[in-house]
Amino acid sequence: MLHFRRSGSLALTLIASICASAPIRAQGLEAAAAQQEPVPPNAADDPVRQLTAWIAASGDNNQAPFIIIDKVAAKVFAFDSQQRPVGETPALLGVAVGDDSAPGVGNMKLAAIPRKDRTTPAGRFVAKLGWETGNKEVLWVDYGAAISLHAVVTANRKEHRVQRLQSPTPEDNRITFGCINVPAAYYKDVVRPLFNHRAGIVYVIPETKPLGQVFPMNARMAEASFIGGGSR
Repeated sequence: MLHFRRSGSLALTLIASICASAPIRAQGLEAAAAQQEPVPPNAADDPVRQLTAWIAASGDNNQAPFIIIDKVAAKVFAFDSQQRPVGETPALLGVAVGDDSAPGVGNMKLAAIPRKDRTTPAGRFVAKLGWETGNKEVLWVDYGAAISLHAVVTANRKEHRVQRLQSPTPEDNRITFGCINVPAAYYKDVVRPLFNHRAGIVYVIPETKPLGQVFPMNARMAEASFIGGGSR
């Protein structure tokens, strides 16, 4: 199983409803954002909608682009600095269920990381484009834990990572050591343009903890924005 790791030093310095678009070309980000249409809420959307409502009400993204990662649904949702959705995609995530990185995992060799510690941590992360071993560009999410978002790794064909991304359910999307894999076109056409000139925020929704335990949400504020429609 191949997975890029961090190397060298790197300085690391939300809201509309879910969009249903395919990966969007870089030059069309603003036009695509303006064309996104709201979809009716359903149970699977609730954590994403609650989080985006809180971000909209609080301005937590600080006018920076941001990404929301729903681990349960195995999806990534990208937003520009004006909180407009610019594209969603399936994603591959850490094979182990959990919301915390094991101590010291970022300095371990991949083969030495136990399966139970191959988690994608939940939380709010300041993210920035950078480089991993092998001169591979990634979006660093948690540099200390060596967690990044990057184009899908295809070197080990036995893992069938591209096929996993294309499958209709999230049940086979847990395969990585903790990093977030997205389709290569999505990384190139959505992630890179959003974060090319500035840092942004990555929000990873928890799967074992309550949402309010991970994010300092004011429940009343989030609920009011969510029910009232907010800026969809």
